[in-house]
Amino acid sequence: MSHPRPFHNAAFITAEPRLSILIPFYRESPLALLRNLQTGDPHDIEIVLLDDGSAMPEITAEMSRYVEASPLACELITLDVNEGRASGRNRLTSAARGDYYLFLDADMLPDSGDFLDQWLTVIKHDRPAVVFGGFSLKQAPQDKAYALHRQMAGQSDVLDAQTRALQPEKYVFTSNLLVRRDVFEAEGFDANFTGWGWEDTEWGMRVAARYGVGHVDNTATHMGLDRAETLAKKYEQSAGNFARVVARHKDVVAKYPSYMVAVRLKKIPFIKQFRPLFKVVGLAGFLPLKLRALSLRLYRAALYAEVV
Repeated sequence: MSHPRPFHNAAFITAEPRLSILIPFYRESPLALLRNLQTGDPHDIEIVLLDDGSAMPEITAEMSRYVEASPLACELITLDVNEGRASGRNRLTSAARGDYYLFLDADMLPDSGDFLDQWLTVIKHDRPAVVFGGFSLKQAPQDKAYALHRQMAGQSDVLDAQTRALQPEKYVFTSNLLVRRDVFEAEGFDANFTGWGWEDTEWGMRVAARYGVGHVDNTATHMGLDRAETLAKKYEQSAGNFARVVARHKDVVAKYPSYMVAVRLKKIPFIKQFRPLFKVVGLAGFLPLKLRALSLRLYRAALYAEVV
């Protein structure tokens, strides 16, 4: 168990925020995001940061300087060891004081100057249980090294609110997620999810069944695109989490393409032996992007075929 070390500024002591912005990070500084978080009324906002065991003094010092100088109420919690995506976010909510939580990933950038004020308007007028604001690639790096991730995300994840609302529980990501306090107190993230992937979608399935999930177009850019090799490693890590989702919500996940393709691949003889070929094609930079994207999706499905 990691022992948290909190540090806050003077504004944090007297603040009575409506909205708690919760930002976990691990070995990457969220400074660019923090510099882009602006609001008309700073008294409505607090920011709670969680360094999830980075053990990087330069980042700790940078964040401490930001917290101390910020006009917004800010607290930095530093953990000695990494607790993971689900546990870290649960810990953030225990420190938050607002009626609403806004989960933001450290590698996001708001797409509009009134990003926070739009969220405050949603809170004031709608009092929703859960709302996902969406994400974009508008400001994301154009480097060739990230072209595959850009291609894949643009096809499956960068969707408007109307499209996301057709499967509201599926498009629930902690990259830009508004949650009412009482909802999260009733349904927290499952800390048994480890590694990468599916913990937020599984949470979305539980919450959608009890409270519903809304969608709006108040996007932030996902700046942290991955190289193809990193994507493949994340897919390898996610198979165990996918199995947990299938065990709990098979009726829901059975409608997803990732599940349906995995079931079909499972029926193919020697699919496990063929599986590395999908990865080779996906990582081959000289091949067309569409072919590489298809192959890497098949690689993920072939991994999932072992657990469906």
